[in-house]
Amino acid sequence: MAAQLGDISAINDRYEKATAREIIEHAARELFPQRIAVVSSFGAESAVLLHLVASVDPSIPVLFLDTLKLFGETLRYRSRLQHFLGLEDVRVIGPRKRDLDSLDPDGTLSMRDPDACCDVRKTAPLSRALGGFDCWATGRKRHQTAFRDSMPILEHDGQSYKLNPLAGWTRADVLDYFTAHNLPAHPLSKDGYHSIGCMPCTSKVVDENDSRSGRWAGQAKTECGIHLKKKP
Repeated sequence: MAAQLGDISAINDRYEKATAREIIEHAARELFPQRIAVVSSFGAESAVLLHLVASVDPSIPVLFLDTLKLFGETLRYRSRLQHFLGLEDVRVIGPRKRDLDSLDPDGTLSMRDPDACCDVRKTAPLSRALGGFDCWATGRKRHQTAFRDSMPILEHDGQSYKLNPLAGWTRADVLDYFTAHNLPAHPLSKDGYHSIGCMPCTSKVVDENDSRSGRWAGQAKTECGIHLKKKP
């Protein structure tokens, strides 16, 4: 049975005073036991959330969206990080072949309509994969975009609950955590890629103080769509 938490303001009040690990532990063990997953891009900052999750319960499912447009470095990093952290249940999900044959037969949809490309390669596959869970955890942070700057730690997106245990973290917090736990970095991080998604829509950062300035550079687009509010 899907969880129904009602008014979650009290939970968010509690979470604002808790550490990220305490948040994950409470959500995984008390609120959504056996019904929570982590969604990870295995990108530049992903190791932090995955390390925290592994420290709580390495068997928590991790959903990895392979859009078929990812950097080879990301695919190799996923394998390395899974082994390094001891993650026991990494599930690769992706777009349906028939959808790509219909909507993106030549693989150039990202250049013509990036929102549609994100929908077929990310939003729709994730929506299907989340059907078996009540909650999914993300690595989003409030400082990253204006869209995220007021997001709560626990929210409901119209389909399921979403947990943002790193909401209050800064980029300095992330870098400090990498150092403190000797986490392996994404191979592209050293080359100026601070937020890493699909190859056609990812470049080196334009602004060193804005980790997402290399995503859809030159466009008004800042979100792929999986974090936009869904209709009930």
